[in-house]
Amino acid sequence: MPDSNFAERSEEQVSGATVIAQALKTQDVEYIFGIVGIPVTEIAIAAQQLGIKYIGMRNEQAACYAASAIGYLTGRPLLVIGGSPERNQETMGAFQEFPQVEACRLYTKFSARPSSIEAVPFVIEKAVRSSIYGRPGACYVDIPADFVNLQVNVNSIKYVECCMSPPISMAETSAVCTAASVIRSAKQPLLIIGKGAAYAHAEDSIQKLVEQYKLPFLPTPMGKGVVPDNHPYCVGAARSRALQFADVIVLFGARLNWILHFGLPPRYQPDVKFIQVDICAEELGNNVKPAVTLLGDINAVTKQLLEELDKTPWQYPPESKWWKTLREKMKSNEAASKELASKKSLPMNYYTVFYHVQEQLPRDCFVVSEGANTMDIGRTVLQNYLPRHRLDAGTFGTMGVGLGFAIAAAMVAKDRSPGQRIICVEGDSAFGFSGMEVETICRYNLPIILLVVNNNGIYQGFDSDTWKEMLKFQDAASVVPPMCLLPNSHYEQVMTAFGGKGYFVQTPEELQRSLRQSLADTTKPSLINIMIEPQATRKTQDFHWLTRSNM
Repeated sequence: MPDSNFAERSEEQVSGATVIAQALKTQDVEYIFGIVGIPVTEIAIAAQQLGIKYIGMRNEQAACYAASAIGYLTGRPLLVIGGSPERNQETMGAFQEFPQVEACRLYTKFSARPSSIEAVPFVIEKAVRSSIYGRPGACYVDIPADFVNLQVNVNSIKYVECCMSPPISMAETSAVCTAASVIRSAKQPLLIIGKGAAYAHAEDSIQKLVEQYKLPFLPTPMGKGVVPDNHPYCVGAARSRALQFADVIVLFGARLNWILHFGLPPRYQPDVKFIQVDICAEELGNNVKPAVTLLGDINAVTKQLLEELDKTPWQYPPESKWWKTLREKMKSNEAASKELASKKSLPMNYYTVFYHVQEQLPRDCFVVSEGANTMDIGRTVLQNYLPRHRLDAGTFGTMGVGLGFAIAAAMVAKDRSPGQRIICVEGDSAFGFSGMEVETICRYNLPIILLVVNNNGIYQGFDSDTWKEMLKFQDAASVVPPMCLLPNSHYEQVMTAFGGKGYFVQTPEELQRSLRQSLADTTKPSLINIMIEPQATRKTQDFHWLTRSNM
């Protein structure tokens, strides 16, 4: 007698949306950020039904920023899923028809459109695997609109088990021996800890290397916290001096791009020896020929270095002339910053603001930052003590990332470290790029405190009296300088409009009080709008910004 249950199962249908969602779930995707619309709404609904968290954003860019930050924090890099016209409408001028797969190949590690619903699990597994193997990066999967609601036999779908974790590669033994010899012979060594070291979870091995051999180190912006910023061997306060006079520099997942001034004079010695530790072979030798290249997983390679250095007892002399030079420069730079921070004049300057903020920051908080002076000065004052707890505009200097990054960090914090706070420090111009994500923050009631450092402009602005005087002569479009924004804008009202707490502060006392209240209130997000001197700038720098301006 035929098995009626088997017959029912063999005829059971499943939608394309469910297949896509299940394929993502099988690859350990935990979060989806996006804006729904035809044809992807059903995918988001199916994903939620399977236990994937969907966070609806107000702008697709912010959604991608949030997803990329999740990738950095969780090790599951960005996978973009986009809807495209129905297959039978291709080349006919369909709604929003565009060669998406071809366009995305320029910017992704993998870009493809499944040939059928049955092929979806295989394509998604390959996309996830490609995104996390080797140098991590974004991948794109294109979904034709007719796939989403297409019904197929459930038995025709074969899900691919979750891809394995990325293989751990190690450097050549001979290269490790050479690197150890170069480090031992250095008279003025420096370690530079990059974002790649944070992503590789190399904090324990790098901290052991720093402490065991008494080596000075310098973090890149998102390398902050791999070894705590307050570590006695951190020379961040003497950055320019350390770079300029080091004779051996070891790069741990840090690249010689614009952030590190390309490794070239006058920011470096012409004969400086670079030891590059990186997972990406194509990065080795960029701009400067290295003395040694160590290709492999940064954590594994650091352990190899430790083993090699351990063979012959050695440490860099903590009372050397090099250490003395660095400590003296750190002391003078810190004194200059503290002098600026101690100024009592109003409006406040950047240093006053950041020193008061630093006093109250929880040790385990995430610090997200974007802006020009806001990000650059804040990076030197606001401390990070834990790895992967600083998110900022990074290599591309992209404005608009802040709120998306903060939302991603908040989702991770809520799920993995309840009670942890996210402090998102924004310039007023940078806040404008994605300010409507405040509604997203309030909708999901995320543990975020936004600090908008408001100088009424881009780089610099004007006070309200000067603004009024300008408008007496001509209309704003004719006389207002391009970098100026409306003076004394009440950005805190964006937060209160959606149910969060908002504060408008003009004095150190108001800043201290509002931040204390925001940290104490764990029931809703806050925005503190901090008015500073419109013409406030950085302390005097040893070198000009890499792109000159006549402003």
